[in-house]
Amino acid sequence: MKLAKFAMLVAAVGVLGACGSRTHRITEVDVHTTPRVFFAFDRYDISEEARANLQGQALFMNNNPGVRITIEGHADERGTREYNLALGARRANAARNVLIAEGVEANRIRTVSYGKDRPWKLGTGEAVWRYNRNATTVVRR
Repeated sequence: MKLAKFAMLVAAVGVLGACGSRTHRITEVDVHTTPRVFFAFDRYDISEEARANLQGQALFMNNNPGVRITIEGHADERGTREYNLALGARRANAARNVLIAEGVEANRIRTVSYGKDRPWKLGTGEAVWRYNRNATTVVRR
């Protein structure tokens, strides 16, 4: 059952918006996306693409009130461990704030920062780093 819920969350992450307009409500989910939103170097602001992704997650969460999640904040390998932990926390909280603004109850969302300690992709250089600057949504068990 938990695996099925996780699969539903993965499916709910991206959305098909109407022409990308902020005034349209999300009604369908894109099953080809992952539960990650990405960030620019040294930034934690939410891009329009990330916002659409998080709106898909919020749609899933609002339709499945028993689901609880953890949002993991990550950074690339540049910078000190302490700086990247703080940046990862800001990224996770930025994603959390979008979900809350979309109607998800705050007590269903936990955040944690791993900074640069748990990279998604291994290697060095911008081609790898851009993937490691993310906030990842994980269904809690």
